[in-house]
Amino acid sequence: MLEIRDLKKQFKTDGRAIPILDISRWHVAQGERVAITGPSGSGKSTLLHLISGIMSADSGSIAVNGQPLHELTEAKRDAFRASAIGYVLQDFHLIPSLTARQNIEIAMASGLTQKERRHIVDGWLERVGLAGRGRHLPSELSRGQQQRVAIVRAMVNNPPLLLADEPTGSLDWETAEEIASLLLDLSAAQGNTLIVVTHDLNMAGRFPRCLNIQDMNEVRREALPKQRIPVASGQREGVTL
Repeated sequence: MLEIRDLKKQFKTDGRAIPILDISRWHVAQGERVAITGPSGSGKSTLLHLISGIMSADSGSIAVNGQPLHELTEAKRDAFRASAIGYVLQDFHLIPSLTARQNIEIAMASGLTQKERRHIVDGWLERVGLAGRGRHLPSELSRGQQQRVAIVRAMVNNPPLLLADEPTGSLDWETAEEIASLLLDLSAAQGNTLIVVTHDLNMAGRFPRCLNIQDMNEVRREALPKQRIPVASGQREGVTL
């Protein structure tokens, strides 16, 4: 599903090159659910941007579902992302002037009739506990409800790969637990590959596979204290944050 080889990325600040990522090899199989942890500034979000094709690597290769991203133009990467990758962000990025239903429909694949689109959206809203909320604007929904809409928007086309960047970071503890369960349950039911970047120790500990980005990123940074993550049954790789 995901194959990374010799990936390098750096940013330039005040004329200086600042290395961010140097990953020799990383593989995620179809259907895996992976949590990535690590301190702020360690390259977690940058890695997701590279995997999604929003950002280009300086060198190396990323292949998603058999497609090497570096072989695509920016326009073709955008088209590939729309069909093959769902992205859930911490701050939801819903369009304020559109209803929950419209925020989902805007991401749906073309070629569907209005009746088909309505049927699909109604089914998804019911699955995430938002039946009857389709006509509400984002401002009329709680933060947890807004994140549920964002999750549906990312999953409505059933992409093989689902990425989530701090999906519970702006939520209270109880709502964060609900969103973590929802992501894990929906991705398992749909068979999506799920990669989540998170500081949420409870969420990370629920994933079958969890690793600290410092364990695969060869860019050496000042050592930071690490916290122990609760280990899920059968979990493998790193379990520290």
